[in-house]
Amino acid sequence: MYEKPSDDENYSPYITFNRNEWASLRDSIPLPLTQEELEALKGLNEKVSLDEVSEIYLPLSRLLNLYVATTQELHLAANTFLNSTTEKVPYIIGIAGSVAVGKSTSARILQALLSRWPNHPKVELVTTDGFLYPNRILEERGLMKRKGFPESYDIRRLIRFMADIKSGRPEVTVPTYSHLYYDILPEEVKVMEKPDIVIVEGINVLQMPNTRNQRKIPRVFVSDFFDFSIYVDALVEDIYKWYVERFQLLRDTAFQNPASYFHRYSQLTDEEAIETAKKIWLEINEVNLQQNILPTRERAHLILEKGANHSINKVKLRKL
Repeated sequence: MYEKPSDDENYSPYITFNRNEWASLRDSIPLPLTQEELEALKGLNEKVSLDEVSEIYLPLSRLLNLYVATTQELHLAANTFLNSTTEKVPYIIGIAGSVAVGKSTSARILQALLSRWPNHPKVELVTTDGFLYPNRILEERGLMKRKGFPESYDIRRLIRFMADIKSGRPEVTVPTYSHLYYDILPEEVKVMEKPDIVIVEGINVLQMPNTRNQRKIPRVFVSDFFDFSIYVDALVEDIYKWYVERFQLLRDTAFQNPASYFHRYSQLTDEEAIETAKKIWLEINEVNLQQNILPTRERAHLILEKGANHSINKVKLRKL
């Protein structure tokens, strides 16, 4: 099934699979997505093929389906022991990784695949962008250029949301974030009603609190509520390249909208767009990646390693 690990891998907390080894774990599960459906799930400059779905995401959905089924059985066993009829609580999956690494696309593909399994058809996807402080608060605190850093999130609200999910509340509300306006939409919320699985996606989901920037540290962390966690990984130089490519595409599309927060970038020349994206990356996104995001990689249950062409070439699964 996979090659005998080297001496170094024997001391690693992970089992490492190359693409072919991981693909063999798909078993005989049919591919439920069409090319048209996949196109709707892709990010702006993502290159994901149906082959990648078959070889990477289908085996992962099979693994998660087995984990969810086992968790559901444990819940029934606990109810029997306690003579209880409490509602089952959702299985929670966290997905972390850098800006522009493709974690949102991974989350959407997983949501689509997991919802096809009969024992957990209701799969919700939540991004942590909705738990950023509103721009007015970030401006008051001088944090607009630190947006996406740990201190820019309302961690208490995010933890309260996670606790509500895990307590089995029949309805849980999720704040809405607009990438067009680059801000929270205070009048809009999403209501979740008894999902089977909740995927929580965001750069910050595996981060520990920064004691230098928070006066009061919560006793629990977002990741404490996860049943399973995934980190989407790639070389920093590749992520930087993808970020610049995405910025140029946004300049030609979303930034052209006069209502866009970034409309001021819509008239940049190619050279100006590259320089602007490079500056934002070096001053904000790479700093956040190196200081806060990348150090959390080994906290994940599974790591998806991407190559320069966006394709996932290695999967690392934490040993039980």
